[in-house]
Amino acid sequence: MAKKRRIIVLMHEDFIPPDSIEGLSDEQLVPIKAEFDVVATLREMGHEVMPLGVTSDLGVIKHCVDDFKPDIAFNMLEEFDGMGVYDAHVVSYLEMIRMPYTGCNPRGLMLAHNKALSKMICRYHRIGVPRFHVFPMGRNVRRPKRLGFPLFVKSLTEEGSIGISQASIVQSDEQLAERVEFIHRSVGTDAIAEQYIEGRELYVGVLGNQRLQTFPAWEITFKNLPEDAPRIATSKVKWDLKYRKKAGVDTGPANLPEDLQQAVGRFCKRVYNALQLSGYARMDLRLTESGKFFLLEANPNPDIAYGEDFAESAHAAGIEYEKLLHKILNLGGAYRLLGQA
Repeated sequence: MAKKRRIIVLMHEDFIPPDSIEGLSDEQLVPIKAEFDVVATLREMGHEVMPLGVTSDLGVIKHCVDDFKPDIAFNMLEEFDGMGVYDAHVVSYLEMIRMPYTGCNPRGLMLAHNKALSKMICRYHRIGVPRFHVFPMGRNVRRPKRLGFPLFVKSLTEEGSIGISQASIVQSDEQLAERVEFIHRSVGTDAIAEQYIEGRELYVGVLGNQRLQTFPAWEITFKNLPEDAPRIATSKVKWDLKYRKKAGVDTGPANLPEDLQQAVGRFCKRVYNALQLSGYARMDLRLTESGKFFLLEANPNPDIAYGEDFAESAHAAGIEYEKLLHKILNLGGAYRLLGQA
């Protein structure tokens, strides 16, 4: 019988789920679904669970730890004080107060969040990544000659497809300058432009600390887009339910030969180790017609809502949702915090 734990579930204050989702529309459910699924399932598993809203004050965590005395923190935060890259500092704080937690460690979060730094590390390890260049805020846009078109322009550090649309694929220096300026102005971060890789987009779940398990590759498809439209996961593709239906967006198991499936798994484990990730992550890849794959992004602490890609691919690997959360808890409990012997 699995050990029953006292668990605080860290999430943004706006995403604390209700006890029941009965009567909520799809649009109302989308922002809180992962939080609801995790909290409700952990309770069904017999754990004592306290959702904790965190925005810009770390003190609420310490107060809850002192009062509730949890065994572990289930980390579902994707930002702190409105900054996506600050979630690593929350995890650092958990390590400082010796609070076990689920998901990725702070070093892995920092490395993966910076798309240029993660690509430089991967390139050092001879892991295939697109060519790229960073355009810092406040500087003129000058494209290196080695970087040819088409290019894919996005935020250097933001996740969740923020700032990404069909216009993110640029074909000229004029379009490049316009899109970089758009990222600087609307997202408020440096921009990265990377070589656009034509091919199939795959998502691969990875679970573990030292001993890693990969799940079957998942693929995103676009049934109703025009032939010449880029197949990319824009902000609308990820978050606009009406647009998803209109564009015929779907995800499901990628039909890959067994040898290619195994090669993808080995590739993703190399990325996971190179970026010092832990807990669980999702790798976003592009697979070309020639069978070569490139890492687009490594996503530590991805969406683990029931029925979403990570949980569905885990299910395809024989791991039901309750078992998945149980494994994530065990990995968090087993991870050695900094400073411990």
